[in-house]
Amino acid sequence: MPKRIEKIREAGVNELEAQQKELTEQIFRLKFQLSTGQAEALKRLRESKKDLARVKTLLRAQEIAAEAKSEAAGKA
Repeated sequence: MPKRIEKIREAGVNELEAQQKELTEQIFRLKFQLSTGQAEALKRLRESKKDLARVKTLLRAQEIAAEAKSEAAGKA
């Protein structure tokens, strides 16, 4: 699992946004599968939700860092 986290951290903003969209669609499909009674979908759904949360967290952290950088440049 640490390899997955490092891979996500190394991705750029565009890659993270694409991954976010892909994970959102995957979660939708997995929820649909779960409603039809496929048991394997539950484990994959949990993993996908966690990955989506990681991606969103990194995107937000990068957004905050960019705001802080532009704010510091504006004061200087």
